[in-house]
Amino acid sequence: MPIKIVGYKTEYAKNFYDLNIEWLKHFFYVEPFDEEVLSQPEKYIINNGGFIFFALKNNAIVGTVALMPTHHSNILELTKMAVLPKERGHKIGQQLLQYCIDIAKTKQLSALLLYSNTKLENAIYLYRKYGFKELALEANSPYKRSNIKMILEF
Repeated sequence: MPIKIVGYKTEYAKNFYDLNIEWLKHFFYVEPFDEEVLSQPEKYIINNGGFIFFALKNNAIVGTVALMPTHHSNILELTKMAVLPKERGHKIGQQLLQYCIDIAKTKQLSALLLYSNTKLENAIYLYRKYGFKELALEANSPYKRSNIKMILEF
């Protein structure tokens, strides 16, 4: 089944929350910062110049990703990527990642930034495959679970 990627709509807010909460609980835990952003995506992402995208399969939402504003006007953070458990392993995350890279280039951003954890070996492999390079992780990282910071410069 082909995947269609669409932009954020208010009626998708619960899907954004549910997909990410499930993913966080499966792999890590939900941090207060996650709960805040996920429960108010328009306030923290959309209204600040960010984007949220959804992967649809047969018109059902099966994955999501966000591009969240950073302190640098020309750099967005690739964040909140999650795929339904039954759809993992079908390259949906890869399609969402490529879509975000294409959007970043279209918007003439200078880079995409991300925080992750080396425990997520497949994700780290994918980021490196797409050209992301490791940066020094700052002491006050926004996520307690992150132990790697990466950037893709254009």
